[in-house]
Amino acid sequence: MIPLLFLISILCFMIIQLPPGSYISTYVARLETSGYKVDQTLITQLTRQYGLDKPVYAQYFLWIKNIILDANFGMSFVENRPNTEIIQERLPMTIYIAFITILFTWTIAIPIAIYSATHQYSVGDYTFTLIGFAGMAIPQFLFALVLVWFLYSQTGWVVTGLFSMEFAHKDWSLAKFADLLKNLWIPILVVGTAGTAGMIRVMRACLLDELRKQYVITARAKGVSERNLLFKYPVRVAINPVISTIGWVLPQTISGMVITTIVLNLQTIGPALLNAVLTQDMYLAGAIVMLLSSLTVIGTFISDLLLVWIDPRIRYEERR
Repeated sequence: MIPLLFLISILCFMIIQLPPGSYISTYVARLETSGYKVDQTLITQLTRQYGLDKPVYAQYFLWIKNIILDANFGMSFVENRPNTEIIQERLPMTIYIAFITILFTWTIAIPIAIYSATHQYSVGDYTFTLIGFAGMAIPQFLFALVLVWFLYSQTGWVVTGLFSMEFAHKDWSLAKFADLLKNLWIPILVVGTAGTAGMIRVMRACLLDELRKQYVITARAKGVSERNLLFKYPVRVAINPVISTIGWVLPQTISGMVITTIVLNLQTIGPALLNAVLTQDMYLAGAIVMLLSSLTVIGTFISDLLLVWIDPRIRYEERR
């Protein structure tokens, strides 16, 4: 994992360097557009301040050294404060929403997939298939806009944001936590819809394939109860694709929330990444991309451990 993360850090820094120009050129152009005349002394001062006068490889080694030794992701050019502060403000709520969304997806998708596979071509199977296709086809941001408009037009409830106006800037309390729970279900429902629909289709197909295999037919002929037969082997095997996708589900959920969180006015990591890319705030963008990549690697490692635990066929012993 360590060499892989090192290579990922190089790629992240290279990608951030690809856009033409730099933050300084963007900042100078913005000042000149507003009518402010920028002299060369100010440009030189800003370039030295942010270390942009050094070669690219020197900028990279300085960046990665600060991350490893001091957990310092550099300064944000736009907000003029440490990137660590920006990430600490937004990351906990982002991971919380993503984690609850994944639990919501699994809680809804797995039972529906089992029902659809064991009742193939029934009315319920066709109904869930139709709902699944609709969930995959409707863009998340469009679903969010329609939901916000519907709730406001019917109840007058403004659902944007995670907190009501009276709790937005207050310290944490039971009342503020209850207010969070009141608003949290909307982004979870919106973000989790597409993932739930896709997971239903994948697990249903895998379970149908397992139910047609000879060991299932033999166990059923020997009188094994349908419940024990279903959950002892076929479901454990069919759930493998769900477990194996943990590595990319969390980063995908976070990155997939970008437009949705902008629509719902959520202070998560997605809008910060989008704004950093648009303004060429390279160190903030690089820090967020590196963070998402690290989540992918760590999530893949966790999924490997879970697969070994769930599926006996994956376990192995080291030969001496």
